[in-house]
Amino acid sequence: MWAVDGLPEIQAGDDLATLLAAALDGATPLEDGDVLVVTSKVVAKAEGRVAAIDRDEAVAAETVRVVATRGRTRIVETRHGLVLASAGVDTSNTVAGTVVLLPVDPDASARALRSRVLQVLGVDVAVVVSDTFGRAWRTGLVDQAIGVAGLEPLDDLRGRADHHGNVLDQTVTAVADEVAAAADLVKGKLAGRPVAVVRGLAARLTSEPGGGGAALVRPAAEDMFRLGSRDVLLARRTVRTFSAEPVDPASVRQAVAAALTAPAPHHTVPWRFVLIESAAAKDRLLDAMLDAWVEDLRGDGFTEEQIARRTRRGLVLRAAPYLVVPCLVADGAHDYPDERRSAAEREMFLVATGAGVQNLLVALAVEGLGSAWVSSTMFCRDAVRAALDLPPDWEPMGAVAVGHPAAPAPDRPGRDPADYLIVR
Repeated sequence: MWAVDGLPEIQAGDDLATLLAAALDGATPLEDGDVLVVTSKVVAKAEGRVAAIDRDEAVAAETVRVVATRGRTRIVETRHGLVLASAGVDTSNTVAGTVVLLPVDPDASARALRSRVLQVLGVDVAVVVSDTFGRAWRTGLVDQAIGVAGLEPLDDLRGRADHHGNVLDQTVTAVADEVAAAADLVKGKLAGRPVAVVRGLAARLTSEPGGGGAALVRPAAEDMFRLGSRDVLLARRTVRTFSAEPVDPASVRQAVAAALTAPAPHHTVPWRFVLIESAAAKDRLLDAMLDAWVEDLRGDGFTEEQIARRTRRGLVLRAAPYLVVPCLVADGAHDYPDERRSAAEREMFLVATGAGVQNLLVALAVEGLGSAWVSSTMFCRDAVRAALDLPPDWEPMGAVAVGHPAAPAPDRPGRDPADYLIVR
């Protein structure tokens, strides 16, 4: 690996391949099979991605999701799917009052530069466009590939055996990221050398553009760490339609463990969670609830047609692959001789139940599961206790439908917190 010296300050509209040819005149020439690693900033400058706007404005414009914040530091997701600090907006090596944004399409930039180098210099190289990233569990920054052309970005070793005969089942090496990080050792952050040449990887090059930097972005559905600190509460959505994918009972038990951390009066644990995992138990419960509901509606004078329309609302529980029935067990409540304090004592336990259920719903979302908290069991507690063979002091507090969402949840309506608070 070596860096290319002699490149000028890049301006909008510059032809990077022509400038590279001039810088290489008299230096080590490029060869077929080399990899050019180009800092994203010079690509962005050449493409006119320099803006005379406030840095915070630029970060907000480039952000599709805020993952975490601490002070002025924002870790965000860009429209490219990249998760990095400040959306890759840079204020270094640019005129005061301006910012450099990431290229609009780094893979397209890499393909265009590769094609142009072939035209100008007559050599078939791969191109990696790199940018600097922090890492969630490691101190320090490294360069990673955000755009790739002519190099397979990943080396999938799964299914191959090591020299002991063990078959690998997880290892997929991020070759393009390794190349980007290695090249930064010769480019350096302050040396003014934004391009490096990596030689010796010709066997990894491809005549086609390859999977590109986009292949290095983990799909959201596979991301075990998708939720940043700002996302966790907002991840809980009411989901009423579920896919056929089964629910892992271990995930539900993990959510119950989170529910048990909610605050409760008198250091008690006033929640119990009935997990409905068998089809027989589910049918028995929902049939009993439906019978009780129909009886109530008939007693209120509804016609059979009106009853049929209203009871369709219970189908969300019927369609869910998994149910949880949270119950309030106020065995730690204090006895008071007067009605006022007795009522307040019960309200404390009811509020604690809501906190426990909210913890459960948020934790289910963290586990990648959708849920809907339905109040039905509160209207027919005796029938629910009988169907589930529960003790008489267990008070069912609704039912939670659980499953994998069949479709993404719609956007939430915007709400201004100022409309819901009073400051004294």
